[in-house]
Amino acid sequence: MDASSNMTTSGMSMSMDTTAINDPSSLCTPSNLPSTPKRFSTVKAASIVWDLEEARANLRNATQILSKYGLKLASRWAAEQLNALAPPRQGTTTTTTSSTSSLNVSCSVLHSEFLKSGNDLEYYAKSVMDVGDYHRAAFILSNNNLHNHNDDQKNAKGLLATGKKSIGTNNGDLMIYPPRDSLTSYGFYLRAYSLYMAGERRKEEEVLELRDPLERTAMRNRNLQQLFHELQDSYKQSHLDAFGMYIYGVVLKERQRSPVKHNASSFTSSPRSTTIVNSNIPAAHVLLAKSIMAFQYNWSAWLDLAELCIADPVVEQEVEYLLKPISSHWMYYFFRNHVLMENQKEKEAIVVIESLIDGNDELYPGFFVSSNYLLSQLAVAYYEMRDFDTAQEYFELLEERDSQNLDQMDVYSNILFVKGDKVALSVLAHRAMKLDKYRVETCCIVGNYYSSKSQHQKAVQYFQRALKLDRNYRNAWTLMGHEYMEMQNTAAAIEAYRRAVDINPKDYKAWYGLGQTYEIMNMPLYALFYFKKGAELKPHDARMWCAMGECYLSHERNIDAIKCFERAVANNDVEGVATMQLAKLCVEDGDDEKAARCYLRHLELRYQAQLAYTKSGASAERAKTVQTIIASVNVDEPEAKGLLFLAYYYRDHGEYDMATLCCSRLLDYPGPEKEDAKALQREIRSIVDRKGSAIDATTRRDDTFEFSP
Repeated sequence: MDASSNMTTSGMSMSMDTTAINDPSSLCTPSNLPSTPKRFSTVKAASIVWDLEEARANLRNATQILSKYGLKLASRWAAEQLNALAPPRQGTTTTTTSSTSSLNVSCSVLHSEFLKSGNDLEYYAKSVMDVGDYHRAAFILSNNNLHNHNDDQKNAKGLLATGKKSIGTNNGDLMIYPPRDSLTSYGFYLRAYSLYMAGERRKEEEVLELRDPLERTAMRNRNLQQLFHELQDSYKQSHLDAFGMYIYGVVLKERQRSPVKHNASSFTSSPRSTTIVNSNIPAAHVLLAKSIMAFQYNWSAWLDLAELCIADPVVEQEVEYLLKPISSHWMYYFFRNHVLMENQKEKEAIVVIESLIDGNDELYPGFFVSSNYLLSQLAVAYYEMRDFDTAQEYFELLEERDSQNLDQMDVYSNILFVKGDKVALSVLAHRAMKLDKYRVETCCIVGNYYSSKSQHQKAVQYFQRALKLDRNYRNAWTLMGHEYMEMQNTAAAIEAYRRAVDINPKDYKAWYGLGQTYEIMNMPLYALFYFKKGAELKPHDARMWCAMGECYLSHERNIDAIKCFERAVANNDVEGVATMQLAKLCVEDGDDEKAARCYLRHLELRYQAQLAYTKSGASAERAKTVQTIIASVNVDEPEAKGLLFLAYYYRDHGEYDMATLCCSRLLDYPGPEKEDAKALQREIRSIVDRKGSAIDATTRRDDTFEFSP
C-alpha cells in the first residue's frame, strides 16, 4: 500500500511508497541492452496482441486517477511505464478487438467516473492528506455532528448504543466517528485510507519507543478493527468500488497476520479457503483480485496481492484462477515477473521481462523499451544467478539512463563489493550520499563501502541506520549479519539473520548465513538444517550443496557428501570447492581415475575464473587442452595438491611429458609440494633415460576431457 513520503516506513507493507520521486532522465533503445542468452529468449505469446497506443492512453489516465486517490507509488510507477513505452508507430492505426476492449474498458470508464467524483469537503480532506495529516483528514470526513456537544463521553456512549464503532488512542482523546452519510465512494475511500495510514504512523511511533523485540512484533494498527467493521458493512451493501475493495483487502491482509486474537471461528485455520468460516467475509487475496479486475493499473494492489501469493502457493493458484480473464494483459506479466523474482525463479522471470520489453506483436516489436524498472529487474535477476558481469552491465546502463535513481543501487553495491571494485563502490557511495543520505539504499551502499575497507563496526552503524529508516528492510539485516560474522560476534549475527528470515522466510542468503554461523560454532547438525533450508529455496546454487557436503563430511557420511558435491559440480561450482572435495574422497576410495578427472575439472574452473578476472576476452571459451590449463593456471594450495596428484597419476600411466609439466608448475610454489615435485621430476628423468625416449605418441592419451562424476 502507498504511503506519504514524509512518513516512516518501518513495518508497512512492501508496496508502501516513502521515497523521494526522481524524474527519469535520458532514455535509450533496446539495442543498447546487453545481449541475453538464447535459452531465455522464448516466451509463450499472449493470446491478445498488446495495443501500444491503448496502453499509452490507459497509463496516462491511470496516472491521474492514482494520483487523485493518493497512491503515490502506483502513480509514479504508472507514469514511469508510460514514458517507457515505444514511440508512436508511423503509418499505423489503433485496431482494438472486442477482447482487447473488454480488458481495458474499465480504465476509460473509471477515468470519467473517478476524476469527476468528489465534493468540496472531500477535496479539502485530500489536500490535508497530501501533507501527511492523516488523522485530521479522516476526522474531516467523519460524522462529527455530536462533537460540538460538551460531553464527549456521552457522545461516545450514544455511538455505542447505535452500534457504530469508533476507536481512539490509549486515552481515548482522539475519537474518529463513523463516516459522513453524504460521502461519495471517493470520500469513503479517502477516509478509510487516511485512517489506516494514521494507525500505521502511530504504530511506528510506538515501536520506536520499545526495545523488546517481542513487544515490537506485538504492535498493531489500532484502527484496523474500526476499519474492518466499516468496510465490511459497505462491502455487504455493494458500496465499494475498485479502490474501496483495495483498502478493504489491505485491512484484511493486515488483520489476518495481526498478533491480536479475533473472535472465535472468525478465520479459518488453513489459508487455502477463500472465505472466512461462518461469515460472508472474503479472504484478502479475493478482495485484492476483485479490485484489480475492476481497475488493472493499481500497481500497489498488485504488490499486496503478490505478497500473499509468495507466502502461500495455494493462494497463488487461486489468484491465477481469479485473474484468468486478464492473464493476457501486460499488467499481469508485470505481476508474474515480481512473483517469480521473489520465488527465486530468475530464468523464468527474465523470459517475462524480455516479453514486456519486446511486446508480443511480431510485426511491430518493442513495447516497454525504455523501462528503468524492467532494466533494474534484469540486473537483479542476473545478480541472483551470480552472473555479476552481466548484472553490472545492466546497472551501468541504468546509471546512464537515470543518474539520479537509487532504486536497487544497494544490489549494485553488493556486486561491486563481491568483485572487489573499491573505486567504483566509493564513487557510488559518494553519489548516493549527495542524492539522499537518508534512504535505506544509501545506508546499505555506504555500509558496503566501509565493509570493503574492513571497517566493520562503521559498516554496522550504517546498516543499523538503514533499519531505523525501515526496520523491515531485510537486505540490511542480512548484510549486518555478515558484518557481525566478520567481527566474530556470532550471537549478534544469529539475531540479525533470524530477523531477516522472520521478515522474508524465502531469503536464502539469511538461511545460508545462519548455517555458516552454526558451522563456526561447531554445531554441524544445526548448520545442516539451515543449509538445507537454503538449498530448498535456491537448489541451483552450488554454495548450498558444498556447505551441506561439508556438514556430512564432519559426520563421516561420505556417500551423502559425495551426492551433495556432485550436485554442486552440476550447478557450476566456479570456486572449485566441490571438485576438490570429490577428488579427496575418490583418493580415499582408491578411485584414481575419477580423482584425476576431479582435479582436472578443478584446474579448469580456476583457469576460467582467472581469465574472467583478468578480462582477457577468453573467459567465455572452454579451455581446449589439458596442457593449456596446467601451463597457465595460477597455483595456490588447492591447485598445488591437484598438480602433484596429477603428476603421480601421469607417471603411473606412462605419460612422462605431462607429469613433467605438472612438476614444473610446482617448482616455484613455496610449499611442501615443491620438494615432492623435484624428487618426482628426477625419477621421471631416470625412467626416460633408461628407456631412451619419452612416451611414444601412439600411446598418448586424449588431451581433451569431459568431467562426469
